[in-house]
Amino acid sequence: MRLSMDQIVNAVCMNLAERHEVPVESVEVDLLYDEAQGFSAEVWVQGRSRFIIEANIKEAIMRYVLAEFELRVYPSQITLDVEDEMWADIEQ
Repeated sequence: MRLSMDQIVNAVCMNLAERHEVPVESVEVDLLYDEAQGFSAEVWVQGRSRFIIEANIKEAIMRYVLAEFELRVYPSQITLDVEDEMWADIEQ
């Protein structure tokens, strides 16, 4: 299974909205990749900025896949990759 960049953004938005008990619309996400730092994201929750790391992104993807596709996946099954856009490959 492959998740698009939009699906990853949705996963992070849904996860952070649930954690902070705010509407999904109040969360913004900018996915980032750096060769030295790896995958991360800058997120804004109700206007407050913070950064999350790859492990947090994978956690959000796990919860998203469970909610949307009713599949339980683990971090070791998720591979993030980037070319022009970021995507996530999930082994089943």
